[in-house]
This record gives sequence, structure tokens and C-alpha cells, in this order.
Amino acid sequence: MMSARAGAALVYPTQRENRLTNSSTNRDAADLPAGAVRRQVQRHRGGVSTQLVDAVAEEIPVAFVYNERPHAVMLATPADFEDFALGFSLSEAIIADAGEFHGVEVVPALAGIELRIAIPAARANVLDSRVRQLTGRTGCGLCGAQTLEAAVRHPAAVAEPGAIDESALHLALAELHDRQAINAATGATHAAAWAMSDGAIALVREDVGRHNALDKLIGAMQRARVDVQSGFLVVTSRASYEMVMKSATVGVGILAAISAPTALAIALANEASVTLIGFARPDGYSIYTHAQRLHVHASRKRSVVT
Repeated sequence: MMSARAGAALVYPTQRENRLTNSSTNRDAADLPAGAVRRQVQRHRGGVSTQLVDAVAEEIPVAFVYNERPHAVMLATPADFEDFALGFSLSEAIIADAGEFHGVEVVPALAGIELRIAIPAARANVLDSRVRQLTGRTGCGLCGAQTLEAAVRHPAAVAEPGAIDESALHLALAELHDRQAINAATGATHAAAWAMSDGAIALVREDVGRHNALDKLIGAMQRARVDVQSGFLVVTSRASYEMVMKSATVGVGILAAISAPTALAIALANEASVTLIGFARPDGYSIYTHAQRLHVHASRKRSVVT
């Protein structure tokens, strides 16, 4: 079983296996959410072998093509392509705002999917100098960047977001547990969610890659015209540098992750004025930067120096 520290989502594989064992294995694929398929599996547990039809997450190459110019190929869950195209374009600062996104055509190809994206010519010309030379693996947010400057960007500091109460964080975590359809079926995907200031989950996107899930969520937020100062992000993964960079680039000021942040993520969050919360669990959390935006209940404010 994947440990939560390693960046697992909120539903663990053994829980999913128990549900599968107690359910019919003859259900049609239509019962599955987009991004999951059924495959035969031979399971060995407790000395017993069982033939089952299991649900597994799909993963395919997705090519980003801007104004007919190939840019990057990511391995991703085949769902929410329009959100993915818009969110990636914004979080990678390919375009400055959603108004520069002129549309996307989702084109099935022999080996995967092409996202043919139209953006202003001036933006496409700048993009030529940033073309990525490698495929972006599922867990890779910076694959193929050719220079240090391209790999490590420094977004402007975000505007001051509204503060939230710690009860909102706990509510968001509880609601997200039940909003991960692909992970509930497969045990293999990450989720990124937008929570309102009271903790109510407004939007969720899932993907086998944590960066992809966040990009899809950012695209969905833009389409829904979400005010990025009105809530906070929750991700079911570690808080890596790229997750903070993407959040800050689109102006989000509070990011909560169920696993640990990296040192570079903490440094960027501090620089970009992002409140970074790690190890967000039902029994507590850790605040690494700009802690003033999370209101802690008085009963918890007992300082212990270790």
C-alpha cells in the first residue's frame, strides 16, 4: 500500500480492493468514470488465488501543439482535455490570461491525443525558445526544460487572499475523500480540488500525474470564472516546487497538500507570498509559510519547542 507521505490520494488501494471483492466483476465499462478501464487480474491474498476483472487507470501520451508547433508531450489520464489545455497554458505562463486562449481541438492520434491549441502569434513566437525536448513523464513537471531559467521560474507575489479557518481545511479534506471517482475505482490517481473559503469543495479534477490534475483544475476554474482570492487549493500529493509555481502563476494564495513539501517549494512559496500547508490530515497539519492566513482554534495554540 502506498504511504500517504509518498503522495498517495485519500482512498488507499486495499480499501478499493475490498470493495471490488464484494462487488460484481461483470459490470459494464459504462459503470466506470472516464479515465478508468477494466482489465483481467490474478490476485493472491492470504494464500488464495482469485481471477478478477479489476478497474485500472488509463495513461496515454497527450501532445500539446501551439499554432501547429509541437511543444510538449505529457503522459496523462484521458479526460478533461479542454481543461488540461487551458490550465497548462496558464500555469506554464504560455499565455497571460484566458482571453489569449483562442481554442483547442482535441484530435485522436495513433499513439495518443493531440491538443491543437490556438494562441496569439506573439505568444507562439516566444514559445519557440521554450520548446521541450523530452516527453513529460507522469510524475514530471519540468521534464525537457532546456535551461535553468526555464525550469525554475519565479512568479510574481500573489495578491493577499482572504484568510480561512482551520475548520474549512478539515471540511475540504473530508469532502474531497468522496469526490475522487477515478481513484475510488482504481486507487491510482491524484486529485486537485478548489475549496471555497468555508471549505466546501467546488471543483475537482483527477489524473495519474499530480501536475496534470492541478493543470486540469486550473483550467476548470478559469472556465467557471472562479475568483482565486475566494478560496484555496487542496492536492492529494506532496507539495513539490512545480505545484507551488503553478498555483502562484495563476494567483492562488493558499495551497494545502496531504503530504510533505520540498525545500524548494517552501522557498518559492515564501517568495511568492503563498501560504503552504503540508501533511493536511484530519488530525492536524503543518504550515510552512505565511501562517497568518489560517486561523487556528485557540485550543490548539499551545507552543511546544522541539
